[in-house]
Amino acid sequence: MTSTILAEWASTVTVADLPENVRHAAARHLLDGVGNAVAAQRLGYGRPGWTVADALGGPPEARPLTGTRGLSAPAAAFATGVMVHALDFDDTHAGALVHATAVSLPAALAVGQQVSASGADVLTAAALGLETACRLGEVSPHGFHARGVHATAAVGPLTAALVAGHLSKFDTETLVNALGIAGSSSSGLLEFLDTDADTKALHPGSASMNGVLAARLAAAGATGPSSVLEGRRGIYAALTDRPTNFAALTEGLGTRWEATRIGIKPYPSCQLMHVTLDAVTKALGDSAVQASDVADIEVFVHPDSSPFVCGPNTGVASPRSTYDGKFDLPWSVAALLHDGAITVSTYTDDSIARDDVLVTARKVRVTNLPSEVPAAAASGRAVLTLTDGRVLDASVGGSQGSAGFPLSDDRLLEKFLANCGNDSRSTELSDRILGLVDETDLTAILDLAAAIAPAP
Repeated sequence: MTSTILAEWASTVTVADLPENVRHAAARHLLDGVGNAVAAQRLGYGRPGWTVADALGGPPEARPLTGTRGLSAPAAAFATGVMVHALDFDDTHAGALVHATAVSLPAALAVGQQVSASGADVLTAAALGLETACRLGEVSPHGFHARGVHATAAVGPLTAALVAGHLSKFDTETLVNALGIAGSSSSGLLEFLDTDADTKALHPGSASMNGVLAARLAAAGATGPSSVLEGRRGIYAALTDRPTNFAALTEGLGTRWEATRIGIKPYPSCQLMHVTLDAVTKALGDSAVQASDVADIEVFVHPDSSPFVCGPNTGVASPRSTYDGKFDLPWSVAALLHDGAITVSTYTDDSIARDDVLVTARKVRVTNLPSEVPAAAASGRAVLTLTDGRVLDASVGGSQGSAGFPLSDDRLLEKFLANCGNDSRSTELSDRILGLVDETDLTAILDLAAAIAPAP
């Protein structure tokens, strides 16, 4: 069974087995994840999830990111998972279409504290989690989404269980049981897309908590099906609507690392619109074009992206909520034309209520651009026709921050510092995270994150 192969691999890997580029990639994604959580806490996002996690309490095993008191490890993982994903600013693997850090970092930090793991052990567990989430998603690219299921929430419990099991030094049999148990909590409906709800932001928290709980249940003697993945009632048979290729999960495991191919977002919005935002930016170039100068905007979008970012409400009415705005491609294109950038301030209550931006959004026309590659890795094109008759036409081969066009370390650090409000302590925090392999414990990282954005 593939879960056995995965468990055998994960139970034996040490930091010495990680190639240098994998260590570096894992540290980059931990940096990005921590920064996104700090930004969410600083700006007041994800508060319901935080409130519930804090109320759950439990023995003081672990502090969540930005927390000042210990909670049970499952509760801490829940709070951190919600905060990492609350802004929809966290990383995405294009082929898997999963937010890998949001379901790896929470379990690594929570269980790492619980078992007094070293920084090297936490970094290793996080790297294994990143790899697992990506490979689980790549078994059926876009398959979960096509069924109306959030892929991150589907693969997240298994990812978190593997991270927790690795840090708890499970043998293969116990880890297989943990994975089997975790699969029964794979879920995450995409119904929020048709409403003003932000349930998607909660999914990584629930997935991380359930994965940690699954690991504990396995340690206590509960059993789970080893066929949780490829079984006729396993998660792919039940929750996907595209073909499956289980070789994607096991081939080259430990030698070919998908963890080095996870994209880091430059925009706090759905990944599937990023390539369009890049194409519009390229079309504008250094011109002094104003939004009022644009008569028509045609954008070319992958057919798998359209249902998620070009729904029936988009380009017709203002976003129904700030989270809805992050999935409204026409409105986001219009906001880019008006503001010159897409930042966390783009998606506030005041911003999404702007009538002039809605007027521009109604000028956006969406044309399908079929492609053989997954939607999040596709090319994009934008054609802007100006009121004076000029036409600005630009294409991009992929979105910036993706595997093909990665953010530099300097650009990532710039994003992190901005997420931390350019606090005087943020540089020290970044140094601690990037040097995690040499850290003996996590205390300094947790103290600094809490000092920059203390939980309410």
